[in-house]
Amino acid sequence: MLTEILPFRFELDTIAIAGASLWSLALYLGFNPVSEWVIEQLNRWFNFAERSLYTSQSEFERTRKARESQNAFYASLFSIVPFLVIGALCNWGVEISLGRSWAISTGILACIGCGIYELGRRDGQSSD
Repeated sequence: MLTEILPFRFELDTIAIAGASLWSLALYLGFNPVSEWVIEQLNRWFNFAERSLYTSQSEFERTRKARESQNAFYASLFSIVPFLVIGALCNWGVEISLGRSWAISTGILACIGCGIYELGRRDGQSSD
């Protein structure tokens, strides 16, 4: 285990990690248009930032397709970060107001509720 390799000890609060992860998943599902917008903005920024690294236009165009798909992958990965932060704040708020025992329960309920909402939203979009 990692704690045996390091010369110092640190504690991981598994309940807080699980609660924040559940809340972030619920927020990611519940605010799907926002998460798609975050992915799009990160992808635009990654493409813009990477363009400044190339001095040759021909080299930039030659590797463009692979880099854009790689940037789309990175954007989808990094789009989780704001939801993790807000999910940690939601989990902290639930722990402060209701107690530690409710943190996981409300996170699971939020995931179920937001998952059902997302399914209904997509079904409504497909029937239009």
